[in-house]
Amino acid sequence: MKKNIIIIVAILAALGVIAYTLTKNKEENEAKTAIVAEKNASVSVKVATVKIEEVSLDFSANGNFAPLQELSFSAEKPGRVVRVLVEEGDRVRIGQTLAVVRSEQISADLQTAEASYQNALTDYSRFENAFKTGGVTKQQLDQAKLNLVTSKSRLQQAKVNIGDTNIKATINGIVNKKYIEPGSVLGAATQMFDIVNVSKLKLKVNVNENQVAGLKVGNTITVKASVYPDATFSGKITFIAPKADASLNFPVEIEIANNASNDLKAGMYGTAEFSANQGKQSLMIVPRNAFVGSVSSNEIFVIENGTAKLKTVTAGRILGDKVEILNGLSDGETVIVTGQINLQDGSKVDIIK
Repeated sequence: MKKNIIIIVAILAALGVIAYTLTKNKEENEAKTAIVAEKNASVSVKVATVKIEEVSLDFSANGNFAPLQELSFSAEKPGRVVRVLVEEGDRVRIGQTLAVVRSEQISADLQTAEASYQNALTDYSRFENAFKTGGVTKQQLDQAKLNLVTSKSRLQQAKVNIGDTNIKATINGIVNKKYIEPGSVLGAATQMFDIVNVSKLKLKVNVNENQVAGLKVGNTITVKASVYPDATFSGKITFIAPKADASLNFPVEIEIANNASNDLKAGMYGTAEFSANQGKQSLMIVPRNAFVGSVSSNEIFVIENGTAKLKTVTAGRILGDKVEILNGLSDGETVIVTGQINLQDGSKVDIIK
């Protein structure tokens, strides 16, 4: 009995020690948590100063060169290729024969049309003479005349079809691809040649709404090709889209005269350098990454008395990694450029460098 009492007392003593230890650990953890919370009460951020700077409004835009004209020749009528008169890389001019096609059906149609026309011509002459002597009626003569006109029209169409057997170029340019050889059998829409005209090229670029406002059709633009870093080409704006695309940019086309050796090739990467013709302007500028989310949000955190203050601003032109501020900030204010994701209006901040 006495032994059991001793065991119970020992167990109670052990439980008391465990309870005391747990309570002590809880108090220490709460104290540490309070210290950490106090340390984390401020958010670490990086800042920049709002400045008025002289900024050039010149800008550049990139795109790919496209040929002034590009045409894919396809067969209009079936036949067999007799001769191919050009090779890939050859220069061709409008009206030049590229290939000759033979079609027995077209030749037979021409012979039939010629025979029908001659027969109709003979019939009309006979009916005309007979009408003068009263041998046929006016209606019969009119019918003979109609047959003659119809036969003549069919003959003319047959001659046109025979002419179509000579495949001729309809644009000036260079044969970029040849798909046929002598002996090739053509069906309707069989591809024969690709011809491109690179005496002039088009550079297609996109500009934003602030940039497009200063552009006009006919403006002269300096153009560079990435493969010729030391060469410059003169271009002229030929088209400015009246409507923005889905990304709120405006497509612009610039026409460039190629040099005598046609160094510029369709598909090359090019850069158009636009001059704003306004020299430099003094603008209030902030870094682009000062905006919360994107520039279109028009929200920026500034620091006032050690806390973050969310301000609504009016953004102007985007100038690379900087943005013009039209309203909402003053020269010399401090804006937050990193750490905004952890901030709320009124949060304490700790500036790091």
